This record gives sequence, C-alpha cells and structure tokens, in this order.
Amino acid sequence: MVSPNTPETPGGTERSSVAPRSIKDVVIRLAGNSQDGIQAVGGFLARLAGRSEQDVMTYMTIPSTISGGPSIFQVRMGTGDILSAGDRADMLVAFYQHSYDAHVSSLRPGGVLLYDSDHVKPVEEDRRFTSVACPITSATVEALGGTAKDKGKNMFVLGLIARIFDLDVAKLTTLIRERFAGKNEDIVRNALLGFDAGYAWPQNNLRDLFYRFEAIDQAVARSGRPQITLDGNSAIAYGFIAAGVRYGAGYPITPWSSIMETLRTELPKYGGIFVQCEDEIASISTALGFSYTGSVAITGSAGPGLSLKMEALSWATMAEMPIVVVNVQRGGPSTGMPTNVEQSDLMQAIYGSHGDTPRVVLAPKNVEDCFYTAMEAVRIAREYSTPVLLLTDQGLSSRIEAFDEPDLPKLMIDAKVDRSERSADFKPYPLDRVTRHAPAGSRIASGKYPTVTGLEHDELGHPTGSPKLHAQMNAKRREKIKALAATLPAPEHSGEAEGDVLLVTWGSNWGPGREALARVQAAGIKGGHMHIRHVHPLPNGLEAVFARYRRIVVAELNDEGVYGFGQLALMLRARLANPAIVSVCKTDGLTFKVSELVAGIARHIGHAALLESVGTARPSPLAAR
Repeated sequence: MVSPNTPETPGGTERSSVAPRSIKDVVIRLAGNSQDGIQAVGGFLARLAGRSEQDVMTYMTIPSTISGGPSIFQVRMGTGDILSAGDRADMLVAFYQHSYDAHVSSLRPGGVLLYDSDHVKPVEEDRRFTSVACPITSATVEALGGTAKDKGKNMFVLGLIARIFDLDVAKLTTLIRERFAGKNEDIVRNALLGFDAGYAWPQNNLRDLFYRFEAIDQAVARSGRPQITLDGNSAIAYGFIAAGVRYGAGYPITPWSSIMETLRTELPKYGGIFVQCEDEIASISTALGFSYTGSVAITGSAGPGLSLKMEALSWATMAEMPIVVVNVQRGGPSTGMPTNVEQSDLMQAIYGSHGDTPRVVLAPKNVEDCFYTAMEAVRIAREYSTPVLLLTDQGLSSRIEAFDEPDLPKLMIDAKVDRSERSADFKPYPLDRVTRHAPAGSRIASGKYPTVTGLEHDELGHPTGSPKLHAQMNAKRREKIKALAATLPAPEHSGEAEGDVLLVTWGSNWGPGREALARVQAAGIKGGHMHIRHVHPLPNGLEAVFARYRRIVVAELNDEGVYGFGQLALMLRARLANPAIVSVCKTDGLTFKVSELVAGIARHIGHAALLESVGTARPSPLAAR
C-alpha cells in the first residue's frame, strides 16, 4: 500500500517534507452515525488493502433501528497475517461528541485522535493521545457547497486518512468511481471533491503524522494469485454458485438478507432462480421442492427464522433430502439484538427439530473459509442425501477480508440432475446404503414408483407403522452421519502438541484464538489451539488430543448456561466425558477481544502473571518518536 503519490496533493497543496514513519499494521476505528457513510469509508480502505496485496480485516456495529444511530467501522490493515480486527484502535475518528465519549477508551496510549471540531470537544487535559482537530463538517460543506451539505464528509475523512497513511490515491479514486458507477455523475463528482478536499486540507497539526506501511516480504508473499476482497455473506453466496447450486428460496431477515439478494441477482446468470417467499415456512418448503427435483437447494435465515423452519427441516431429515440451510447467528433469544454477534444457535442447529433428526453442522472460520465451507456443505448434502446447516454469525457476515482468489476453473461444479432409468430393483431408501432419490421424471423399470413423505417408510418410501422398520430407519439415518465423521480430517491444531492448556474455538473465533495462543506462549506457557470446523458430527480422535493437556478451554459467544458451560463445551463434555473441559463465554454482542481470551485462559490455569499482563496497555505504533 505504498503510494506512488507525487509531492503534491490532488488540490495542489505541498506535502510535508517530514519522512513517513514505517509501520507494520494499523487499527483505525471510525465512530459516528450509520447515516454518515462510515461503512463506505471502511469498505474503501479494506478493498484498497486487498488490491495492494496486503492483509485486512474489518469489524462493524450498526443500530437495529430503521432510523439509524451510533455506529462504528473498524479496519485493521497492513503487512503480514492479520487474524483479528484488533483489541484497541491506533487511530480514532470521532464524528460526534457521543462518538468521542463512547470510544475514546478504545484508543491505545500514543494513538491519534482525529475529531470533528464542529461537534466534538475532547478533554483538554487528556495527554495520552495525539489529538488532531479538524472542522470536518464545515470543511465538507465549503468544499461541496450547494445542496450536498455535509453528505460527503465520509469522503473528506477518507482523503484525510489517505494523506496521513500515504495511501495510493490512484487506486482509491478508481474504487470511488467503481462504487458509484451507474449513478448520477454529480454524485461521483461530489465524492471525488470531498476526497480531494480532505487530502488537501491544511494539516498544520498533522505535520509530523505521516506513516507508510512496511514493504511486503516477497519471500513470504502469498501464492501469487490475485487477491479479492469480500465480506462473509458474499463469500458464502459465491461458494454455493461454485458448488453447482442453481436453486433456492428465502425470506429477508438481518443479517442473512444479503446472501439472498446476491443469489437472486446471480443465479439467473447460470440458468437458475432464487425465490423470495412470503414467510420462512414457505421458503424452506420451496427449497425442499427444488431438492425433490434432484438439485441441492439453498435456504437460510437467522435464529428466529430457523425456529420457524424447524418442522420442515424435520421432514427433510425423515425424507433424507439434500438441502443446505444457512443460519447467520445474531443476538437472541427472540428478536434479541438483530445487529449484534452471538453463537447461541448451536444446539438449535443440532437438535432443534422434533424427533431424532441427525444432520450435519459446519461453521466457517473466516471470510475465505465461508466460500470453501459453503462448497463443502453442498458436497456433503449431495453425497449423503442429508440436510446440512451452515452456521455463520453477524460478525463474520459483514466482515471484509482480503484473500487469494479461488481457482474457479478448477473448482466450479456443473451439477446435472440424473433422470436416467432406474432398474427394477431400485430402492431409494435401502437399509444397507446411503439414500439415492430418483428425481421427478425418472422412469422406474419395475413400475413401482417411490413416495417421498414425512411418515416413516420402507425402502421404497411407502409409509409403514412397523416398529422394526422404524428402528432400522432411525439407525440408517444415524449411521450415515457417523460414517461421515469417520471421513473428516482432524481439526486444525497449532502450538504445542501437549502442555498446560488447549484453547478450542469454533466459527469466527478462530483469528482471536490464534493471537491469544501467541500471547500465552510468549508468557512461557505450553499451550495449543484447536479450531473445530465440523461441529456435528465431530471428527474422530479428539479424545487423544485432549488427553495431552491439563486444561481444555472452549471459547464461544454464548451463555454459560445453568451448568456453567457454553454449548460446544457441553457437547464436548458429553462426547468425551473429560472434566478438564471448561468454558470462556460472553454475550455482550461483540466479537472476542484477544485480551478477553487470554484473561479467560489465565483464570482457568491459575496464572496470575498472565492475568495481570492483560491489563498492560501496549503503545500504539503511531506513538510519537
């Protein structure tokens, strides 16, 4: 992200002659209102990092009310692997007094406070930071004039940040034009005017604040493939398309809706269709109709919507229909906190329906993994003729990351429906093999056509009340899930092979977990980190790994419950009967900070020095020389 900028700004103002300081990465928190377009600023920065072969991760909070309200967008970008969005900010951009009041505590000592002096009055006695006053609102109005008012102040701030961090102006300008492509030319012109005004703003008190990201070490660079920058929901949608999905149905709900919107736009390009239905029950029923025709279909929602889908999902288990159901988890129960993160739907995903309903549950670890996990979910649904639930969460759904572009020519699957004639001895539900349906329109040589029903059935699908057959079919549905477990790879395991503590994470907790392990090892503690992607069924062999550690700390974003354990921890204790398994849980609607995981580990292993070190403030890389 080293800029080829000339010594002059877009507006012609001379650049400071101060040599820029070299930094590895930086955490920038933009705090304002959702109407200010701070998400757009964060998105521009993230996509610039992706196009500059750098790593990036974002985090955002938005209000759940239609009228909007206080919001943040945090971007961590720079050189090398970035595994979390950062515990504390190196730069805070405060648009309003409430932004300053609520978020100044998130700024690292030595960091930079950039605030709108038209709206913010900071505590003058606070000398922990480099404070930069800028009349963002009035300067934007002056630059744009007319009826634009202050609607371009997000672009003004983007220009300020571009100058401070010596960002690539040419690439940013291209991104701005792409973002507003198809809109009125006045909108594009105002966006660029706002950007140029921010970049050229007379920075008397920014004279010494120029930074440049370290050059990328090509010896440890990525695969050489071009990078793409996506959010988690988009990655899931494109993963489905790559896996050969052409049909689906859904109903809008936060934070699932953008997956539905992407599929509605993209599937027709591949000869498919995505139907927006009148409610959640109609959505899963429509998707099951698509599956009945021989195609793996997609539906999805958040926790409240999944509750409504559960009866039909139970039918899908009985009928052994290949379907993938996405749950973008959010704060619950009930309507809960629609725009906050939580991982409290695990038990719902595994056991939520009535009756014994064995099914598969997968959870991606980051945005790149959203793409590949979506593909795997479709493969498993197709191969084992079973419902598969894909558990992601609100934090991962909106997070933007850069990663190597998938090799689509090698990955794309053209899934064709097999309507060839079935032999006279064809049975869709054989007791000794995995179910294979005959899609509607297939000819059966015997003339005995199967039925697909929610009633218990024999091997032809015909309803039965036989106690023996019911027991046999229950076992058949269970055993194919156990057969899948035997094929699963061992979970990702890093750090020491044995020691004092093993940190176990699932879903979007992977990155903070990896960073927490590094801090634990730096304190001289022998520790490891395991990340579980295949949540149900669990891979075989976990007991042997767990036995090599004194404590197994399971971190998850749900409540510890009446028994003192999170949902995955409860499942692991039931599966392995290992009393060393303990929990670190939280339900504040925010993703895990690395420091929170380190503190939880320290408490469970009784390491006072490690616990004390968590509160030690690390200086920002932006601190003055």
